[in-house]
Formats: sequence, structure tokens, C-alpha cells
Amino acid sequence: DPSFVSDAQYNRNIPFKTSPEAVRLYYLYNHWFMRTATYIFIFLNLSLAVFEEPAVYPLPFLATSLVEVLCLLVFFGRLMHFAKITRRNVFWKDTKNICIMVAILLSLTDLAIYGALRIYNIKSVRWSRIVRPIFLVNFAESRQIRRAFRSIRNTLPEITYVFLLFMFSLLMFSLMALKLFGERNLQTAEGLPYFRDYLEIVFDLYVLVTTANSPDVMMPAFDFSSWYALFFIAFVIINTYIFMSLFLAVVYNNYKKHLKNEIRTLAYMKRRKMIEAFNLLKEEEGTQFVVREAQWKQLVKLVAPDISNSHRELLLRISDDEQKGFIDKKSFVQLADLLNIQVITLKIRSHPLGQWMPRVYKSAVSQFLRSVVRHRGFVWTYDVIILINAIFIALDEESPYISYAEWVFLALYIIEILLKVYTYEPRAFFGKNQFWNWFDTLIIFAALTATILNTTLKSTTKYNSQQILDIVFILRVLRLIRIVDSIQRFRVIMNTLINIVPTMLTFGGLTLVVYCIFAIIGMELFHGKIQFFPANSNAPYALECGNPALKDSLFARGKYCKNNFNNFASSFIVLMELTVVNQSSPSVILPLIPFVLFANGFANVTAQPAKLYFIAFHIVMVIIIVNIFVSFILEAFFVEYSLEKTSPLKQTVDALLQRMFEAEIPLEDEGPSFEEILNLSPATAVPGDLTSERAV
Repeated sequence: DPSFVSDAQYNRNIPFKTSPEAVRLYYLYNHWFMRTATYIFIFLNLSLAVFEEPAVYPLPFLATSLVEVLCLLVFFGRLMHFAKITRRNVFWKDTKNICIMVAILLSLTDLAIYGALRIYNIKSVRWSRIVRPIFLVNFAESRQIRRAFRSIRNTLPEITYVFLLFMFSLLMFSLMALKLFGERNLQTAEGLPYFRDYLEIVFDLYVLVTTANSPDVMMPAFDFSSWYALFFIAFVIINTYIFMSLFLAVVYNNYKKHLKNEIRTLAYMKRRKMIEAFNLLKEEEGTQFVVREAQWKQLVKLVAPDISNSHRELLLRISDDEQKGFIDKKSFVQLADLLNIQVITLKIRSHPLGQWMPRVYKSAVSQFLRSVVRHRGFVWTYDVIILINAIFIALDEESPYISYAEWVFLALYIIEILLKVYTYEPRAFFGKNQFWNWFDTLIIFAALTATILNTTLKSTTKYNSQQILDIVFILRVLRLIRIVDSIQRFRVIMNTLINIVPTMLTFGGLTLVVYCIFAIIGMELFHGKIQFFPANSNAPYALECGNPALKDSLFARGKYCKNNFNNFASSFIVLMELTVVNQSSPSVILPLIPFVLFANGFANVTAQPAKLYFIAFHIVMVIIIVNIFVSFILEAFFVEYSLEKTSPLKQTVDALLQRMFEAEIPLEDEGPSFEEILNLSPATAVPGDLTSERAV
């Protein structure tokens, strides 16, 4: 059955039933259209927050509720489809299925209650919106996001111990600060009491850990006595440099440990799937079981129908290197990995000019010209031209000589492209894997088109198109990226970054989940508390963001009124600014720090405990998720970078990580059962005695 091989190839670990009907349904379940449709409805469901009150683009409640019901029906249908292809005991033991069912029930219940209360004009809260990200996390297609959440869950116990020590240190320093400065009647730059309230001290020192309010929080004490600077220096060293580094170290160490377990589980599952497929196809050959060549070819055609015959023959020669006419178990198990390797087929073609005008193209002058283009010195020459071009880009644009020079550079770049196309066969030069050749050509001709258009507009009309001029500037700067392709080390690093980008999207989904949850909570807590008014508005309290509680506050003086939780889009922007943490502005006397400003501003318009919302977001997003993200980037980059320099094979990061950890698993090891695989822990030893071959 090709389903086992396909699952092993794409790291799917769904234990499906093997009846003909279940297999047909399983194929349908994994069809790209079904997966794409599921994602479309998931993001449609999440995007409803943009159109629901408080809305960016308001729609009638009936319209949004009908769309939500449609999404929930699709989710339920997808869940029932999954139930049809897997065993009942497996389905009900799977936590993600229970989560989806509960989320559907909660959403329908909340929708019914909210709609009924709305009929009687009773205002209520759409509390079920906070469970919508569950659909993004728990459907089978989102296994990468679930893996990231499992990494967080598994890392939390170790983080908790460090966090408790950190909080103990913070509370101790806060108590010392209260005793040192509380009785000295010091004041802040705004004339407020300085370090007299213990909870305020805890908050200010927590912010100091992020360095967001440094050195402002120290200045009143420092002005009173220079010796007090030692207190803040000791605090920063212990809490910012030691404890924050400990957080990263603990997260990285535990993340790597649990990542290894996840990959080991995937490797075992893949091995198990391939052995299941082998057991279905095996025939006895002497003292061993094998798969005949004809059956192997038929299997590969079913699993990978799009690969070429030459590619299929290459896989066969690798699997049956001695050309015995059959594939043994060891070689068969490696088929899933072979299918994941990207094979580039090159067709050697003669240059069209060599066919159209062979005498000219093969002349001595033509051969000399082509040898010059192929020489390393040609590349170095254009690297120097690019660097000189960079100097001219930085010079005064108003000088006519600079404008003339730009045409010279464009002409040189066009000559370069034409010479390369003359030297190299065009279809090979612009092949789908020749990224940098495409990039060079598109950037150069786009810059030429934009420059001609901008020059024409200047000469024929009085209108100067700033938008076109901006495009010209951007394209001219982008041309400088071409130098990256000329230096091997740069190229390796850039290719590594490009290869890990798809896997980095996992953490984009993780961030989206966290942002959605905190955005919905923020809208419920702070909606309408802060308003934005244009500069010429005559509305009451326009200068105070529509709330007198912000009079003379840094939040209002810094014109941060547009940073509010009045709709989904604004909430996302605020959370993004909080993720960055530290941002200063010279618009007022003191630096404006989003974390401090937002926490104080929204606490002023609600209550002081509102600061806990911003602290919770900082802990979840910055301390935990950003550190998990850094750990992942480090591990993926190390693996990809090391293999990029030594191996020309292009694989996914998952495949690369599996190559690292599969070395621990003997090839003859079938591995544990599915149930044992799913329950593997990081401390579980690699089983080495499960080598018996199961009967079909």
C-alpha cells in the first residue's frame, strides 16, 4: 500500500485503518485540496475578529455568525472524516480531537447565547473567540505548530524553577529599594513619589530587567547620591545579564532535548510505516524477504507520479545497486528518505546561436569572449562595479553627473546579462533552480524600466512621480545584493537562511496563536478606553486620547493615542510593539518606552492590576516564545549550515534533523509499536531488541 510510504515520506503519523474504504478516505483526507480548504476556513474563522464588534470593518452580526457556523460545520466534517479513517480507540484517545470537539461546542453555545441576548439588547461578551486558535493548533495538518507547543510545554517545568528564583531576586531587590529610597521623599521627573509603593517598585524593577526604563528609573536615586548607582548596577548584572541568560540556556537545553525526542519519534514512525509497507509487498528470496523490482516500480509510480523516468531509474539503481532484480529490506526502508531528496535533472543542450550561426559562434573571437565571461576575473570586475555603484547611490542625487553615472551602471549591467546569455545556454541559465540569475535579470530590467519611466515623466510633464522614484531607489539598492552570490561564504549563509524560512513559518503560526489570544483579551479589557483623534480635532479631551485620566501623562504627550485595543488590527500592532519592548523617542523630555507607557497608560484608564496583562504578555512572548524561537533558529541553522557546506543535497530541516538523530537507530531495528512510539520520553533508551519481522 503506497499510503505507508507516502506517510513515511511526509512524516505523517496517523494510524489509519487498512480497509479499502478507509484507505480511499485516507487518500481524500490527505489530498492537497482538502488540506488547503481546511486552512482557508481556519484563517477565515480567525479573521472574523476583524469584522465583529469591535470591528475594523463592521459587518452585521447575522453575516459574521453565518460565516462562523459554516466554518464550524467544515471543522466538524473534517473531524468526522478523520474519525472514519482511524480506529475508534485511537480517535478518542487523541487529545487534539477532543479539543476540537470542545471548541466547536463552546463556539456554538456562545454564539447562541450572544445572539439571544442581542435580540433583547443585552450587552454580553463573545468569550468563545479566545478558543478559535485551537483550530489552527489541533488539526492534523498543524503538526509543526503542535510540536512547538509541546516544546514549550515540556520546557515549562525547568523554566518555572528559574522564573521562581528570578521572582525571588526581584522581590528581594524591591524590598531593599523600598527601605533604601522609600523614606527619603524622592520624586520622579514628573513630580510623583519615587519608590514608596512596593507593588510599583516591583513593576519598575521588572521593567528595568528589560532595560526599557534604564537609566530613568535610577536617576532620582542617583541624583540624591552617586553611591546608589551600585544598587541598580548589581540589580542589572544579576537579573538582566545572569537570569535572562539562564532563561535562554535552560530553554535551549530543554528545547534541544525534547526536539531530539520529537525527531526520534518521527524517525521511528517513519521506519515503522516503511516496514508495514515492506511486509505487504515482501516475497521470499532464499533466506530473506525482498520486494521485486516490478512491484517496487509500481509502488514508486503510485507514491511519486510526477517524477521523471530517469529519476525513478536513479532511485532503483541506488536501492538495487547490485542489480539483483529485487530490493532488500534495508534498502526498501530508505525509500522515504530518497524520495525527499531534491534531484536536479540537467539536459545538456547546445546554444541556439551555435545552431543558427555556427561559423560566427564558434569563431576565435567568440570563443575568446566566452572564455572571458567564464573567467573568475569577470565576476570580480562586476563585484568592483557593484561596490562603486554603491558609492554613487549614497552621493547627491541632484548632481547631473550622478544621474549620468546611473545610466552608465545600468548599461554595464545589461551588457553583463547579455554576455552571460551569449555564453551560457539560455534555458539552463534561466532554469528554475538558477535563483540568482533570475534575481539579477529581473532587478536590472525593472530598474531600467522604472528609470526610463521616471525620466520620461520628468521631461514631458511638470509632475514628478515620487512613487516611481521610490521604486527606482529601492531597485538600485537591491542590486547590491548581487554581490552576495559572488562570495562563497555569503552564498552558503544566504542559502541556509532561505532553506530554513519555511520551517520558521511554524513560529509565525505560534506567534499568531499567542497574538490572537492576547488581542481578544485586550479588546475585552481596554476597548474604548483610549481614543485617537486627528491633530485638528475639537473633541473633548482630544489631547488626552479621549480620557481625562491621561491628562499630562507621557502616553498622551507622546501622541500614542493610536496604540489602543479598539479593534483587532490595532491590538496586533500594540502587541507587536510590546514584543520589540524597547523603543525611544525624543518627542518629550523622557524616553517613551512602549512597555512602560502602555502598561501605565492603560492602568491609568482602568486599574493598576491592568499592568499584569502586559507583564503576562512579556513573559509568554518575550521570555518563553522568543527564546524558543532563538533556540530553534540556532539548532536549524547549525544543522543546515554544516550540511550546506558538505552536502549538495537539498532537504527540509525536518529531514536534516532526522539525519542527525537517526544515526542512533540501527537500520535493522523495526522499532517499538505505534503506541510505544507515541509515548516515548526524552529519557527513554533506544530499543535495540525489537528486530523480529512481523507477519502480514
